[in-house]
Amino acid sequence: MMRFSANLGFLWTELALTDAIRRAKAAGFQAVEMHWPYETHAEVARAALEETGLALLGVNTVRGEAGENGLAALKGREAEARAAIDQALEWADETGAHAVHVMAGRFGDEATYIANLRYAAEEARDLGKTILIEPLNARDAPDYFLTEVEQAAEIIIRTGAANIRIMFDCYHVQVMQGDILRRFEALMPFIGHVQFAAAPGRGEPDTGEIAYERLLPAMEALGWKGFFGAEYRPKGTTDEGLGWMKGYP
Repeated sequence: MMRFSANLGFLWTELALTDAIRRAKAAGFQAVEMHWPYETHAEVARAALEETGLALLGVNTVRGEAGENGLAALKGREAEARAAIDQALEWADETGAHAVHVMAGRFGDEATYIANLRYAAEEARDLGKTILIEPLNARDAPDYFLTEVEQAAEIIIRTGAANIRIMFDCYHVQVMQGDILRRFEALMPFIGHVQFAAAPGRGEPDTGEIAYERLLPAMEALGWKGFFGAEYRPKGTTDEGLGWMKGYP
């Protein structure tokens, strides 16, 4: 059975986080993931997760100041970047989240990024967590440091850390590079999570140019055993746009 996760950074955003967790359960999702849930106390979120039985797959490090999109690759901002990593790992540990996505930021410096990722990996290892890095497309995230999945794999190799993986977002890969399935197959050993949304508009996955009804089963056929994270922007209400789920076993 294909397993889906609801990204509550985009879905049911009009609700309090705890109510969004409950709505995801009612809709048939088996897990949730979040962007920046830090205004909700960890123990409150954990109670809702335990109530519903949903797994929490991951959270993001904070983006930084207005106009920034993460801190980990920014030279001279190491203290802030590591404080953001610490914050995310603490919240993840208290809620039982499996992973933390360490956001790179705009422009950036590879040596700084690798040093901060090594720090994150070491801290995460002690907690039994995975660190995720996600390439973002240059149209939606101009000047973001990490833009291609092969670049992400090379950075993981350079960190030498076994618990860093790629967040493989099919939408970003399609907009930036294309050839999604072959890239996924080539990089499977480096992939820790898969996300999806329609391209080019990032709406419900049963719209747009990507045939997810074929792509996602093909990924499973290649051996993917993880969740598929629904990270799209609903055109109307979240509930009105959930018809795509009926097309999967």
